[in-house]
Parts: sequence; structure tokens; C-alpha cells
Amino acid sequence: MDAADLRVFAAVAQAGGMNRAAGQLNTVQSNVTARIRMLEEELAVPLFERHSRGVTLTPAGRRLMPYAERVARLLEDAKRAARDDGAPAGPLQIGSLETTAALRLSPLLAAFAAAHPAVDLALVTGTSAELVEQVLAQRLQGAFVCGPVRHPDLVAVTVFREELVLATAPTFTTVDEALMQRELRLVVLRAGCSYRQRLEEILARRGAVGIRRLEFGTVDGILGCAAAGLGVTLLPRALVEPARRQGRIALHELPCEEAEVETQFIRCRDGFLSSALAAFLAMARPADFAAAAE
Repeated sequence: MDAADLRVFAAVAQAGGMNRAAGQLNTVQSNVTARIRMLEEELAVPLFERHSRGVTLTPAGRRLMPYAERVARLLEDAKRAARDDGAPAGPLQIGSLETTAALRLSPLLAAFAAAHPAVDLALVTGTSAELVEQVLAQRLQGAFVCGPVRHPDLVAVTVFREELVLATAPTFTTVDEALMQRELRLVVLRAGCSYRQRLEEILARRGAVGIRRLEFGTVDGILGCAAAGLGVTLLPRALVEPARRQGRIALHELPCEEAEVETQFIRCRDGFLSSALAAFLAMARPADFAAAAE
């Protein structure tokens, strides 16, 4: 078994068929079928179940798949390492919470782009759960997520601390008053948002459970809904303070243990640290990121 065998195996698993995998690999189906048969004979276990619609992984195939993906990532890292001469250049894909992007990253991204014009920087926003998954799959080289993140395959460094506040329509002077509304809803981002989970926990401790949710894809949508009196939300104070000063919403403080949240930068522990990523980390927070570059 070698890397080429695993590449063919992964292609078949992802495509769901020998013929479709052959098209992706630029070869003929007979070659793919022969490679898979030889691999199964070498391992002495069937890797695929054949059926009229194509193939699906057997339990043995599912166990092998993570290793095939890991080998593919390692080979890609090897190529990038060989081509990396120390000058920041090439693609750099970073993930971020939408709130962190809005609050913290604009000056950093502008300064980084100016300092390193040879780097093709792309920023992807998502929930903490989505971003952690993408970093682990190495579709992102790193991401700003809500901490704490504890995963054996990730390096996590705290870079910001935020104060979270409950936001409601300005007609509510207290959170308890808002919670008494019959049609109260939680105004949140989609599932996987760490603020959403924390909001549900905070309200549950106050006896508010089973509250219906309104899901939005943007912070602006959430604020507009809260301002209209349709629900309560939880967001960083620095992000929603301008709306409070404009009289659009009311903010309600929380105890320190509920209000403080860490924003961490995560990356794969065994992933290749490119010159572009190292330069980004150094520019972001030199002191805090020093550990992440080791």
C-alpha cells in the first residue's frame, strides 16, 4: 500500500463509484477497479460494498478513510514546505467569527495585505463549530473562534477577550421584563454558534427554557430583530454599543463569569506553518502568537 493507492481509494469513497472516481483521476475505470481490488487483497478486507448505484464504504473502509485523508494532507504540506522559501506568498485562508471580523480584523487585514502583497489572503466567516471542523480538515490554515477550544490536534492561543451583554428592545428596562413577554424569542445565528449556546445556558439558569428561536445569517439581522422587540440576543458589548448609543437597543450586563468570553486563534498542531501564516500571526499579536508559531 502506498500514497497512490490511498489517493485512488479516497477518490472512490468521495465519488461513490469507480467510474466517477476514474473521471476525477483522469484514468479509466478498469485501472481504478484493479487498484482497489489489489488494495483489498493486500489488506485482506473488503473496503467497499458494491451496489447498482455505485459503492459505499464498509466498516474497514471507514476506518481507513481518515488515514487516507491524513496522508493526502501530509503530501500537500510537503509540497508547500518545499516551495516555501521564507518569503510570505501564495494562498492564505483564515476563518473568523462574524463578530470578530466586524470588531477586530479590518485594520489587521488591511495592514497585512499592504505589508505582504504576494499573499492571496481570503477570510471565511462561520460559527465556531464550522470553523473548528474546517481547520481540522485543513481547508483553513487557522481561524478565530470562541474559546476555550480543547482538542489534541489543535493549537489554541487566546488573542482577545470580550464582554458579552444581553441586547433587547429599548422598551425593556430589565432582562426579567423581556423574559415575561409571551412571544419572546432568542435571536441567534445558526446552530454551531457559541454565543447561541451560551445564551441558552444563561436564560436556562434564569428559568427561561423552551424559548423559540429566530435564526439569522448576519449580525445586522439579529440587531434589527432585537431592536424591533421580537427577541433577546447575546453579543459582544463593543459590537452593539453603537446601536445602544443610537437608542435602537437596550443592553443588560451579566455577572463576570457569564459575560467574559475568549476569542482564540486555532491551527492544526501538525499542520505546515507557512511563511504567510507565520507573518500573519506575527502581525496580529506578536506576544500572544509567539507560542502558536513554535
